[in-house]
Amino acid sequence: MKPELLAPAGNLAKLKCALYFGADAVYAGGKALSLRAFADNFTDEELAEGIAYAHERGRKVYVAVNIFARNADLSAAEAYFRTLEGMGADGVLVSDLGLLTLCRSAAPRLNVHISTQANVTNAQAARAYRALGASRVVLARELSLREIEDIHAACPELELEAFVHGAMCISYSGRCYLSDYLDSRPANRGACVQACRRAYRIQSREKDGWCDLEEDGRGVYVMNSRDLNLSAHLDELAAAGVCSFKIEGRMKSEYYLATVVNAYRRILDGAPAATLAPELETVDHRAYTTAFALGENHDTLLPDGSQTAGTCEFIAAVLSQKDGRVCVEMRNRFYEGDTLEVLSPGEAFGRSMTVMALRDGAGAPCTDARLVQEHYTFACDLPLQRGDILRRRRGGTRGHANPDAGVRER
Repeated sequence: MKPELLAPAGNLAKLKCALYFGADAVYAGGKALSLRAFADNFTDEELAEGIAYAHERGRKVYVAVNIFARNADLSAAEAYFRTLEGMGADGVLVSDLGLLTLCRSAAPRLNVHISTQANVTNAQAARAYRALGASRVVLARELSLREIEDIHAACPELELEAFVHGAMCISYSGRCYLSDYLDSRPANRGACVQACRRAYRIQSREKDGWCDLEEDGRGVYVMNSRDLNLSAHLDELAAAGVCSFKIEGRMKSEYYLATVVNAYRRILDGAPAATLAPELETVDHRAYTTAFALGENHDTLLPDGSQTAGTCEFIAAVLSQKDGRVCVEMRNRFYEGDTLEVLSPGEAFGRSMTVMALRDGAGAPCTDARLVQEHYTFACDLPLQRGDILRRRRGGTRGHANPDAGVRER
């Protein structure tokens, strides 16, 4: 059976976006009890709508309830498990042993997945969670392919899920207390401020003032991890026993989500990973790494702290197409004469067009699409669908004399 492609859903719009671009399942969080408190997240009503929407399309929704719970959280968690079971959620992610046993008793029909926060790094731990009723374990990011294979061999009835793409935490599978210590924002209760991404200094005892804390003379970002990218190793992961490939990013943009999901979907459907590698460069990201999948790796840190700007920018979301014209919602400023490229799960993917016969929301001719979220139309003979995205290559053909004037994406 082909492995599941599992995508993040920070809100209902992102859930629909991920499914449109090819995710088999999404993982989401409610307004409390999950580890992404700064994402939009879902009300109970939105979550019920999202689950119904996914099920209508034969897809799945897993809900994160993966905080490190305290006594005061238990009654709310118990009620939430029952609510999720009633909604028909396909599973819940937990990292806390108490929440695991609570879920099994309160909502016995609900599948329980063990979060990567639980740090499952060995076969004995996997067997123990299976014995307690878990149906799946999200493996620690620190494991090699060989270690994953050994875990699968020891417990073949347990589903194994592994992260394949996105931001990584410098702490062991994300179990970190730095944010709590520096900013009173506990990462293990969903409020991480990513303190590890900052530059740090230490004060010398030998002289006054501050001196840089350096690693190998390259910089001061000694806790800043590269981004994971295992797109070239999906077959090896599947052979090792991984049944679900997970993309990180409940707080990432719809454009990021669409791009990454689309690339991984096409690879899983048979496209060579090398041909999709440039796609993963079109979004903002840190330098990529395979982390520890291939064995010990001493090059997972990003010393300069910077992200690489994607090779493309999100210009507009396609709303409809009729009579040779496409209607779009503007996200970044564009002009008549610009060359735009299609991001789509369909046959128009990667094809380009020139913006011609541009009209504003009132139907009046114009040359400058400058109003954020305004609806514009222009001539287009490509087969586009609602949900497709139009993007522009940075440094590509522009139809206006002032290409630096712009409005940032909302």
